[in-house]
Amino acid sequence: MRLWSLHPSLLDRAALVAGWREGLLAQAVLLGRTKGYRSHPQLDRFRALPDPVVGVVGWLEGLADEADVRGYRFDRGRLHAVPAAASRPRLEVTDGQLALELEHLRAKVAGRSPEWLPRLPGPAAAVLPHPMMDVVPGPVAAWERAV
Repeated sequence: MRLWSLHPSLLDRAALVAGWREGLLAQAVLLGRTKGYRSHPQLDRFRALPDPVVGVVGWLEGLADEADVRGYRFDRGRLHAVPAAASRPRLEVTDGQLALELEHLRAKVAGRSPEWLPRLPGPAAAVLPHPMMDVVPGPVAAWERAV
C-alpha cells in the first residue's frame, strides 16, 4: 500500500490509479470492513487524526480531482463521507519524506513510463505535497518502510 504524500499531479497514470485503489482499501480498513492491512504503517498518519476516515477520504478527493483534470473517471460515490473543503483535515509531511517518495516514484516511472520522467521535479527542487498536506522540515517519517 502506498498512500503518496506527493501531489497527485506528479503521479504517472499507474501510480494515480493504484493510489485510488489502495486509498479505497485504506478507507475499508479504517471503517473496519476488512481484516487485511489493519496494521499497515501507511495508515498511522491517518489514525492520528480525530476522524481517520474523513482524513483518508480527503486524501482520495485529491486523487479524484487530479483524475478529473486528466479526463479519468474515479467513482466518488465509493467515498464514505466527503467532508466540506473547509472541514478537511490537514496533515504535515516532512521535506525528507517527500524527497524519499519522489525518488521512489522516479525509480518506478523509469521502468514503466519513462516518458513521464521530465514531469518530475529535479532532486534540488521543491516538491509539491498532496493538497491536504503542509510541508515541514524533517527526516523520513517514522511510519515509512521503503528505507
